[in-house]
Amino acid sequence: MVAASFSHVRVWVFDLDNTLYHPSARLFDQISAKMSVWIQRELRVDEAHADRLRADYWARYGTTLSGLMNEHGVDPVPFLEEVHDIDFSGLPADPDLAARITDLPGRKVVFTNGDRPYAQKVLRARGLEGIFGAVYGIEHANYRPKPEQAAFEAVFALDGLSPVEAAMFEDDIRNLAVPHALGMRTVHVGPDPLPAPHIHHHTADLSDFLSQLV
Repeated sequence: MVAASFSHVRVWVFDLDNTLYHPSARLFDQISAKMSVWIQRELRVDEAHADRLRADYWARYGTTLSGLMNEHGVDPVPFLEEVHDIDFSGLPADPDLAARITDLPGRKVVFTNGDRPYAQKVLRARGLEGIFGAVYGIEHANYRPKPEQAAFEAVFALDGLSPVEAAMFEDDIRNLAVPHALGMRTVHVGPDPLPAPHIHHHTADLSDFLSQLV
């Protein structure tokens, strides 16, 4: 039954963080700490203020970076380089997930609000390097983040994909609203289901879910 609802899919679009690895890896703990340090130093605020800004910008703009760019004119390139300079040693390879993604019929791509160099490091650590036709970062969306429609339109145009023949896998349900509106099949990947009209499927285990599609 699940496979039948994906029979039309020719392009499989995967978010990166907390989607292609389990949130228990806690990479965002490292990234958030580096963001806080960066904000404290560059905006000359204390730690509590930096943490409030980081959380507020993420909630209002989709990413902390987008808030910093809009509110403070921050250059995204050095910011992304610094906050993504983290330890990947606790991120295990997942050969089962690699096999399941490889077996999907059609084109597979990654679309993340991080940048591509960071995404490639995550994929390498997970043993997923080389199985995606393209890896798109926020720089490919002109630094417009998901959930903005402009971000999806920029990346999908760049890839030449047709949304009505595609599926989107995401941990952040905000980032599934536009894909749903564009006609994509949507899958929320996360520990707990968060029912919403724009979510077709939920899974707590991406590898197991993909095994049902091939």
